[in-house]
Amino acid sequence: MDQTFEKRKKIIYDFICDEFYVPMKLKELAIMLQVPKESRRELKQILESLEADGKIRVTQKGKYVKGEAKTLRGEYQAHPRGFGFVVLEDGTEDIFIAEEDQNGAFHGDQVEVLLKSASEGKRREGKIVKILSHGTTRLVGYFQRNKNFGFVLPDNTRFIKDVFVPLERSKGAVTGHKVVVELTSYGGENKKPEGKVVEIIGHINDPGTDILSIVKGYDLPMEFPVKVLNQAERCGDSIIPADMAGRKDIRSWQTVTIDGEDAKDLDDAISIRKDGDNYILGVHIADVSNYVQEGSALDREAYERGTSVYLVDRVIPMLPHALSNGICSLNAGVDRLAVSCIMTVNPKGEIVDHEIAESVICVDERMSYTSVKKILEDHEEEECKKYQNLVPMFELMEELAGILRAKRKKRGSIDFDFPETKMVLDQEGHPVDIKPYDRNVATKIIEDFMLAANETVAEEYFWQEIPFVYRTHESPDEEKMKKLATFINNFGHSLHISNNEVRPKEIQKLLAKVEGTPEETMISRLALRSMKQAKYTPENTGHFGLAAPYYCHFTSPIRRYPDLQIHRIIKENLRGRMNEQRRVHYASILEEVAKQSSERERRAEEAERETVKLKKVEYMEERIGEELEGVVSGITKWGVYVELPNTIEGLVHVTNMHDDHYDYYEERYEMIGEHTGKAYKLGQEVAIRVIGVDHLQRTIDFEFV
Repeated sequence: MDQTFEKRKKIIYDFICDEFYVPMKLKELAIMLQVPKESRRELKQILESLEADGKIRVTQKGKYVKGEAKTLRGEYQAHPRGFGFVVLEDGTEDIFIAEEDQNGAFHGDQVEVLLKSASEGKRREGKIVKILSHGTTRLVGYFQRNKNFGFVLPDNTRFIKDVFVPLERSKGAVTGHKVVVELTSYGGENKKPEGKVVEIIGHINDPGTDILSIVKGYDLPMEFPVKVLNQAERCGDSIIPADMAGRKDIRSWQTVTIDGEDAKDLDDAISIRKDGDNYILGVHIADVSNYVQEGSALDREAYERGTSVYLVDRVIPMLPHALSNGICSLNAGVDRLAVSCIMTVNPKGEIVDHEIAESVICVDERMSYTSVKKILEDHEEEECKKYQNLVPMFELMEELAGILRAKRKKRGSIDFDFPETKMVLDQEGHPVDIKPYDRNVATKIIEDFMLAANETVAEEYFWQEIPFVYRTHESPDEEKMKKLATFINNFGHSLHISNNEVRPKEIQKLLAKVEGTPEETMISRLALRSMKQAKYTPENTGHFGLAAPYYCHFTSPIRRYPDLQIHRIIKENLRGRMNEQRRVHYASILEEVAKQSSERERRAEEAERETVKLKKVEYMEERIGEELEGVVSGITKWGVYVELPNTIEGLVHVTNMHDDHYDYYEERYEMIGEHTGKAYKLGQEVAIRVIGVDHLQRTIDFEFV
């Protein structure tokens, strides 16, 4: 049938392409081609299929003419299982690419894709017809040496072909080396890609090689150029009276920083007091833009990096340590330049007044989250005594943070409270302990105050109509929301979707309903996956997840480029220099700044995730054979995912479920044994044994005990 259909398609297409063809309607075509009435439906199907392929099109008068094949452009993203997707430039739905339709495209390539005809309601499929440019020129991988040649197995599982390396281009690498290989040829149908080794990272068993491989794989810059370091050194380590001229002097205000114990780049400080019933909240941010001038070597390097990257065993900073841990760090007891957002908040949590000003501050105390928790939550006598003059201030902070949080919750702000992973490594970089990172009263206070400052600054600049960088989060994809609604229905939950859109409040209600239920983790994760990614844009379209009409990133200019960019705009405006020329300048650069910052943020997140996965695998490798307790966190047709209390997740593959043959019931997300009737459900407590790990895939295998 398919062959006949394709044959007829070709005949009709050739007919329409004939130079003597005159545009016709369906009925005219049927008469001309002598198609009997009972077969006209098939003719219509053939014409629709040709139209979907872009080979023909229908004119306004309903006549069929030869079409220009409509190709779309985008980036190809491969999947380890062979298929992939093209993410389109116009931001519309991704196009699925089957393995046979890749046409030699690599992960990250810019491609042209031709749409294939799609069945109603199914996702769009396409075929890559042209590779416009290769996105990957270098790969990191495992080198294997044979007698006459070598080849590299890429670390990135999205690259499914290994790379052939002639021995004379191997730089003397031996089996077991991790290397950076530069691609010299991308291969073809029956030909492997070729490359030359440009760097040997180290042997797979050497300490640090694993993390370094990820650093190189994501092309993260490790060293700062000499010019950049010199510029940072010249900034000095203390401020002089001339620096303070024209600034708001608030050194007498009681001010603290609250950070993690090991933080060295302290870029935000807090002050708070009462004025009648109102709270005067000051969020004071290090004035990094005073030292990093637009267009300088420091600025260009910061732009290129986009963000600091926090890996499990190191931080790759956006700015050199001389700045980030020196003059730009709000260290206690020294005068520092800041940009302050001072808000007047009423008892309802409404910000009724604010002032954004260049300031000079002097922090009274460098506090840690743990210490503030001991004071506010544990009421530890010793800690309270140590910081007795600050205790009233912390109590005031807790009070106001609670009010602000309640107000955010009321408007529908969504709080995905997944436990982050805290890793403890030894000197050699081996993980000795993995535990959930605790969000306590102090971390939440800082979070609440930073959100308030970020919203206040964004709203101020939106209404001033000054070019700006916003942090935006679009409404979720309608299709994904409908799927989520169908899925949660199986658990007796519902999601209200009106006018084809869902409000943040509805997702917030759902998360509140599932709290404490077995399916909580699964539904929260699915809800998160249904969301779009937040990004930086020069247009303010609001932030869905926070249910905030205005939002930006203002509070971390040491470690995020958008914040630094915003500070420059704020200061020019405060100094009365935001004339038409400067507006035009910012309007012309911000699109690119936002795009670059979003891309660099994604790169950093992926690299951070990979290093965590790597260390989890390393940690569990030493525990093969151990029996542990966990909770069923996901069920798929290939097995049952189990999460341990320390946030590590592993898979019990169906082939390792030896006591029965298990069937997967998709609608209920259950695995049920055919003979025993034994069921595995979400949230169920189970005992597992660790049976293996895969370093390359970074996965962990369990079996039930």
